[in-house]
Amino acid sequence: MTVTVTFAVLFAAITHASWNALAHHLKDQLLSFTLISGGGALLGLLAAPFLPLPAAGAWPYLLTSAVLHIAYMLLLMRSFTLGDFGQMYPIARGTAPLVVTLLAAAFVHETPNPWQMAGVAVACAGLVGVALWGIRGSRPHWPAILAALATGLTIAGYTVIDGVGVRASGSSLGYIAWLMILEGLAIPAYAGYRLRSQLAPALRPFAARGLLGAALSVTAYGLVLWAQTRAPLAPIAALRESSIIVGAAIGAVFFKERFGAPRIAAAGLMVAGIGLMLRAG
Repeated sequence: MTVTVTFAVLFAAITHASWNALAHHLKDQLLSFTLISGGGALLGLLAAPFLPLPAAGAWPYLLTSAVLHIAYMLLLMRSFTLGDFGQMYPIARGTAPLVVTLLAAAFVHETPNPWQMAGVAVACAGLVGVALWGIRGSRPHWPAILAALATGLTIAGYTVIDGVGVRASGSSLGYIAWLMILEGLAIPAYAGYRLRSQLAPALRPFAARGLLGAALSVTAYGLVLWAQTRAPLAPIAALRESSIIVGAAIGAVFFKERFGAPRIAAAGLMVAGIGLMLRAG
C-alpha cells in the first residue's frame, strides 16, 4: 500500500467518524439520515452528468451495494437510538475488517497472511471487550450491541461488493456518484411518506449540519473506493477502521461519554489487531 493510499484512507477514517458523530448528535435519527443520505444523493445527481458512466459489468454490484447501504443506514440509525456513540461506533466499525478479511479470501481470492490472521484474532478479542464493557457501568445492552454487530456485517458486505464493483466500473468517481444516487433516495422517500408536509419544517433547523454530514460521508467513502482500486480490500478495510479511535475521542470529548480504563484497553486491542492486519506477507 503506497503512502498516498495510506493517507487517503486515514483521512477517510477521520471524515467518517465525523459524519457519524453529526448523525448521532441529531436526536431524531430519521431526520438526521434523511439529510445525510438525501444530501449524498443530491451531490451524486450534480456530479453524475460530468463523470463517466460506470461500465455495464459494475451495475449488478452497484445495485446490490445500494441495497446493503440502505440496510446499513437503517441499522446504524437503530444502533444510535439504542446505545452510546462511543460504544456503538467501535462495535460496528470493528466488526467490518474482521469479516472483510474472510470474505475477501473467499470471494476475491485475497488470502490473508499469518500476520493478518493474528490481527483478526487480536481485534476480535478487543471487539468483545468493547461490546461487553458498558459505558454507563451497567450490564451489556444486548439489543444495541446486536444492532451494531448487524451494522458491521452490512459494512463488510458492501465493502467487498464495492471493492469488486469499482474495479469493474472504469471510473471510481462515476461509481461513487451513482452509488450515492441509488442508496440516497430511499430514506428521504420514507421520511416524506411518513411526515408529509411536516418534513420540510422539521428538516430546516438541522439542514446545515445534515448537509455537512452528507459531504463528509461522500468524501469518506469516495476516498475508500478510490483506494480499493489500488490496494487489496482487507488492509484498506483494516486501516479505515482507525476511525474507531477518532470515534471514541469524539464520544468522550463532545458527548461526555465515559469510556473507562477497561474499554480503553479493549479499543487498544482492536487497533493493535487492525495494525497487524496491515502487515505485508
